[in-house]
Amino acid sequence: MKYDYLVIEGNIGAGKTTLAGMLAKETGSRLVLEQFSDNPFLARFYEDPERYAFQLELAFLSERYQQIKREMGHPELFRKGVISDYYLAKSFIFSKYNLKPDEMRLFEKLFGIINQQIPRPDLYVYLHVPVEKLLENIKKRGRAYEQNISPRYLKEIQAGYFGFFKSRPELKFLVIDITNLDFLNNQADFQKIKKPILEGVHNTGMNMLIL
Repeated sequence: MKYDYLVIEGNIGAGKTTLAGMLAKETGSRLVLEQFSDNPFLARFYEDPERYAFQLELAFLSERYQQIKREMGHPELFRKGVISDYYLAKSFIFSKYNLKPDEMRLFEKLFGIINQQIPRPDLYVYLHVPVEKLLENIKKRGRAYEQNISPRYLKEIQAGYFGFFKSRPELKFLVIDITNLDFLNNQADFQKIKKPILEGVHNTGMNMLIL
């Protein structure tokens, strides 16, 4: 793999973890997956967002930062390349829509300090999926605490990602519309995604690809 650090991201239910795992296996890269199930506030947040949002986002920020520092803090790990299914900025994107204004001001200060200490990805891939299909995927995978996620929330998170892309023109973003693909069950579809990610030449800023 030509990248030292490749990020595969997407909205809830987009398939980012699945694709990250498939690409890591294909390239022999080190796979770093978010340990979201360890967050004690996640299920409670979906039941009562207003009460548990701040605890949830602080816990996620702490866990993501610690994992990135632990897993990727040693230069020798990059010899094989690292593929991750999240980037620390995910904490900022979600917190903008989950936190109250005063909570967000405090969170933003903490995030700004921590964010300076982590490596930047060589390529950030975002899997774009329409909200209707995201809801189908969420229902299909059957996590109980996700079943009440609203279309509006998914649309807000989606807008947050695109706002982040525009705010960081120095990074390389590859946005792939995978609406009509099934890369898990169709090898031809996987190859369609794999080639532009691993072999493509991308400019700084946002690069769009519809497959």
